[in-house]
Amino acid sequence: MQARSRDVTSSTLRLEQVVNQLEASLRGFVISGDARFLGSWRSAKGHVPDTTQQVTEGLAGQGEQEHLALELTTLVRAYVNEYGIPLIKIFRFDPSAARAPVATREGLYEVTTIRTQLEQLLAGEAALASTDAAAAKRRSTQAVEIGIAALCGTACLLILFGLFVVRGIATPVRSVAIGASHVAAGDLSTRMPEGGAAEIRALTGAFNDMARSLEQGKRVLEVQNEELRQSERMKSQLVSIVSHELRNPLTSILGYTSLLLNREVDPARARHYLEIIQQQGNRLTSLIDHFLDSESVDKGQVEIDLQPLDLKPLLVAEVNLVRDKSQKHVIDVSVAPRALPVKGDRERLAQVIANLLGNAVKYSPGGGLVSVEGEIADGMARVHVRDGGIGVPDEHQSRIFTKFFRGSARESGIAGTGLGLAVSREIIEAHGGRISFTSEAGAGSHFWFELPLDAEARSDGPSQPDEAAGGDSKQQKRQRRGDGDRSAGKQPEDATVRV
Repeated sequence: MQARSRDVTSSTLRLEQVVNQLEASLRGFVISGDARFLGSWRSAKGHVPDTTQQVTEGLAGQGEQEHLALELTTLVRAYVNEYGIPLIKIFRFDPSAARAPVATREGLYEVTTIRTQLEQLLAGEAALASTDAAAAKRRSTQAVEIGIAALCGTACLLILFGLFVVRGIATPVRSVAIGASHVAAGDLSTRMPEGGAAEIRALTGAFNDMARSLEQGKRVLEVQNEELRQSERMKSQLVSIVSHELRNPLTSILGYTSLLLNREVDPARARHYLEIIQQQGNRLTSLIDHFLDSESVDKGQVEIDLQPLDLKPLLVAEVNLVRDKSQKHVIDVSVAPRALPVKGDRERLAQVIANLLGNAVKYSPGGGLVSVEGEIADGMARVHVRDGGIGVPDEHQSRIFTKFFRGSARESGIAGTGLGLAVSREIIEAHGGRISFTSEAGAGSHFWFELPLDAEARSDGPSQPDEAAGGDSKQQKRQRRGDGDRSAGKQPEDATVRV
């Protein structure tokens, strides 16, 4: 029964994904007119027959649930055939009519009705699953009680037999009875010494086997219950984050797109609006990448392509990117003159550095100094990122690398998903390194990570800037310093290079 309920829940969730894809692609096509959305629409429409059939077949003979499934199938097909397809045809004839409020409200009403039906189906299956679990627990309790009763009866028979055969059997049997009482009281760790006559050894062995089985079953149930609770917590957190973090950039994109489509805007303002749309689109991409990385971490599928590389130009490149985006912060970079050779995945390590730098800027909302340092210490390549921002309170520091944990950031109006540091730790540990931090509330934070040096790389001389990896050319450095060719002198090899 539980397996059927899981299958129905899975089928219902797949149908919900198909409906979401239908609604999102249809809305995207009508808003943007981009024909690529039609490909997503047709793909989702092609999955409607299979997914609705799976739901209805899974709920066949289930009374009210089956009725809900049939209604849901009718609603989904009506949404596709009576709303979606006609709306696409209307758009091709008159886009403004397809974007009219009445058409939008009709689509929203039908999708809301479908989602309500889906929620009712899922709630019904959850209730059935809960009932099945309770029944299973009752059967388990009955089995334990029957087992205990059988042991007690066996113990009584052995006592009677012992009175006639040998009184030496009475004491072991009494011990078994006491152990059975402990098990009945919930102490499943109770074990009996296996000794004495053959019959006694068989009895105590069976008792111990039963106690071990019950104890193992209890542990399995506890683990499963904890996994269910954790899954529910993660689901609630994910829904909260998605609804909060994705809604804002989507609202901005749709709002400015509507302004560009419906109003005459001068080129300068139009470009400003397009820049905002691009920024919000990049934010959405970043959020989606975080969710995908989180999913890969959960499944143990973080892919690392280890190649020899120098952290120094990679660090400088990421700093330059962040520096270009944040005008309120002064980003000071101090790196060793020698290379920082490691074996790692360039893209993944760039992701970690970008996340630490982004956090330093984001959690210093008033601006200020962000210092970045690269060095070789104790046979490791280390990167430090320090800021003078809001810091992390002591009570939150133990959970800072936990998925979805953001402390008081949301109340402070600081955007984010709470996934970046968790993913960064997985990436660094997959490289055989470590990542940690120190922080004080109101006084800033110091995050650092270290990676083993590449023993095969030459690290006995100053590294050269890697322009391809994001390092500045000599011409660019002279321009940034403003001192032309006059200050392009050679630095001592034991000096720290500052960018």
